[in-house]
Amino acid sequence: MANRMQVSRRSFLRGAAAGAIAAPSFIPAAALGADGAAAPSDRVAVGLIGCGGMGRENLKNCARHPDVVAAAVCDVNTQRLDSTQAEYKATAKAYADYRALLDMEDLDGVIIATPPHWHTLQAVHACEAKKDIYLQKPMTLHLAESLAVRNAVAKHKRVSQIGTQIHAGENYRRVVELVRSGNLGKISVVRTFNVMNQGRNGLGKDPNTTPPEGLDWEAWLGPAPKRSYNRILATGSYEHCSFMDYSGGWTPGMAPHILDLPVWALDLGYPTYIASTGGRFTIDDDGDAPDVQEILWQYPGLTMTWMMSLVNSYGFDLHGEPVPQRRLGIYFHGLNGTLYCNYGMHKIVPEGKAMEGVQAPESRIPPSPGHEHEWIDCIKSRKEPSCCVAYHTKVDVPLVLGNLALRLGRAIRFDPAAAKIVGDEEAVRLAKPEYRSPYRFPEEYL
Repeated sequence: MANRMQVSRRSFLRGAAAGAIAAPSFIPAAALGADGAAAPSDRVAVGLIGCGGMGRENLKNCARHPDVVAAAVCDVNTQRLDSTQAEYKATAKAYADYRALLDMEDLDGVIIATPPHWHTLQAVHACEAKKDIYLQKPMTLHLAESLAVRNAVAKHKRVSQIGTQIHAGENYRRVVELVRSGNLGKISVVRTFNVMNQGRNGLGKDPNTTPPEGLDWEAWLGPAPKRSYNRILATGSYEHCSFMDYSGGWTPGMAPHILDLPVWALDLGYPTYIASTGGRFTIDDDGDAPDVQEILWQYPGLTMTWMMSLVNSYGFDLHGEPVPQRRLGIYFHGLNGTLYCNYGMHKIVPEGKAMEGVQAPESRIPPSPGHEHEWIDCIKSRKEPSCCVAYHTKVDVPLVLGNLALRLGRAIRFDPAAAKIVGDEEAVRLAKPEYRSPYRFPEEYL
């Protein structure tokens, strides 16, 4: 496999030993059809890279179906690895190194649910290994990574799904139909937000820098900058979002779920202008990500904004009970009225009598079979899932550019047709990350 570092002897032996006691062999879907197409009756062999809470949930949602077998699990934390394999001990091999898992010939697809700084390399390597991917959000942290993953999926003809599971909900489908019906009139502004209140102490501080037994901290860090072990950082996806180098902060942590709706409903491409402001103004904990951030994106004929706060949880029309909690929402402001919504509800506020007599559109978007199972179905059919990488890049690129604009302290202009930053050499340079040796950014996919 191209661009792969050599698998260490220790990692390989652990994977081999685990495989020796795992379950019986099975025929992979890829073996039964041209270019990976599978017979409808065949079972799809799925592996998991990253055995945290979200990854285990994704694997469970796949394995609950009779056409799926959990064939492999991988984590750099032996406690998580062993407990996850125990759930699938009849079928799943265990690996400490994801590259050994990708070398399995009898594997059709992989769920990638590692910390975000690992997503790009693991997704590209999975594509090169001819494995279809279910990639957790945020898809990437930098523009060059977004384009590399997009291009690797296209080059190797992989079926991909990004883990924005709210996309599968019925409420989002109804909102898309309302927006596309034209009932709201011309929509010129979309506002999106995610807020909570972690308090001044945030996630706290932990002076311990000794990794626990069973955690390979060097492997956890991977291509990201070297730093001492921190228990808070290593805990899980919620905690990752307080550390910029390893997650990009709470904007890429939550906005993929929220921006997905206007990108879907309005069929948005890439923005032409991106500005961001914010910073770490209140919270004093071990993290370094912004506790306040605002982004403005300009599209042809449309302005979209994002508001993120970790220090105040006011939720506008979606506030509800006046106690601190996480709140989010999307507003579509049209000539005839405003539609606001969150994951589970939506409401229209008309502009006076502008919507009198207007009929709600028919429900035309069919129900989802489940976000993960849609991916499984598409592995068999070789069709594109609804949140494939090609689609989700339109969600991911605005977010990584928003973070880049915040880092630069100035706006960025972007050419959607060329997918390139315009007129800013420093922004172009910083849009591609420098991976820590011996890891190498997959430059060939640009």
